[in-house]
Amino acid sequence: MQQITAADRAAFAGANGVEIANHIVDKANLRVPADRRRGRGAGINPSGRYEPFSRASFDDGWETLDSLPAFKTEVQVEKPKMIITRNASPDISFDRSINPYRGCEHGCVYCFARPTHAYMGLSPGLDFESRLFVKPNAAELLERELAKPGYEVKSIAIGTNTDPYQPIEKDRRVMREILEVLEAANHPVGIVTKSALVTRDLDILSRMAAKGLVKVALSVTTLDRTLARAMEPRAATPAKRLDAVRTLSEAKIPTMVMTAPIIPGLNDSEIERLLEAAVTAGAKEAGYVLLRLPLEVAPLFKDWLLRHYPDRYRHVLSLLRSMRDGKDYDAEWGKRMRGSGPYAFQIRRRFEMTARRLNLNADRTKLRTDLFTPPKSAGVQLALL
Repeated sequence: MQQITAADRAAFAGANGVEIANHIVDKANLRVPADRRRGRGAGINPSGRYEPFSRASFDDGWETLDSLPAFKTEVQVEKPKMIITRNASPDISFDRSINPYRGCEHGCVYCFARPTHAYMGLSPGLDFESRLFVKPNAAELLERELAKPGYEVKSIAIGTNTDPYQPIEKDRRVMREILEVLEAANHPVGIVTKSALVTRDLDILSRMAAKGLVKVALSVTTLDRTLARAMEPRAATPAKRLDAVRTLSEAKIPTMVMTAPIIPGLNDSEIERLLEAAVTAGAKEAGYVLLRLPLEVAPLFKDWLLRHYPDRYRHVLSLLRSMRDGKDYDAEWGKRMRGSGPYAFQIRRRFEMTARRLNLNADRTKLRTDLFTPPKSAGVQLALL
């Protein structure tokens, strides 16, 4: 087990007193050695919240930890009975989504989807980015659900939980199969990704865009490659994401940039430069979301912050809590995405003023729903007469 060094203790003590002593030090004692988590975002792998026992590796004096293997990406097949997920959240713009994968190899340490791995009996930490689930029958299920009598057409969001273009999509091609079904049915879709792999499907996306059926959002969190590598270790570099925006825009595919999440004291100084880079690449729309730390994400992010930016730990959390009524996170509708208070207002005004100066969001793309044609051969039971 990795022991806490004197430097660690000094950083912990100087950062936030009692909280560090009682909470973060415990997490640091569970920290996975760097050679085992090379190229990963999380530094710890705590048990899921639904597990009856909490397990952790520790040094028994026989140097047994040295024989533990590095975390390698494992992919398991998941076969759900339905693929369209519904929600009734009043502060988001869609009521249905599709997740081709569970877990995400990009390893973004701040990912608010991490807690969902606890439902699988796995850790939201390193398990989330190394033990993945693929849904190979997603396209078949989608075709069947779209063919159901009475299906009401509304835009489907993909990439709102885990990235549909994460590395395993290159071989699995589940997202491409889903797009083929949506294109055949003339069904609208909105895509969010951090991957330049989205340009692989330029042929389908351009045809759908010509009919007003698709919009693609690239998440660009920072222009600093060092920060991006630490925070999003297996996602495309910022430059590649902007190149993807340019490629999509040149193909006349409506493209936006999400500067999300905004992390106060870490990347909020880049708001103006991010939006300027987005416009230069051809984006017509932009949005942002304040850092969210639900459930297990909070200790994972704090541990990451102490490993990479211990000098900013206290400042980042202080700013964040000033926008969350003194808490690490506030899940209240309307507040969870933007926060409240003077600093949140400053972020919002900076974003709005820059977007207005650059003519972003002047004309938002509205996807069409009137072209939808239900699939004909989707395993629907035929009438006897």
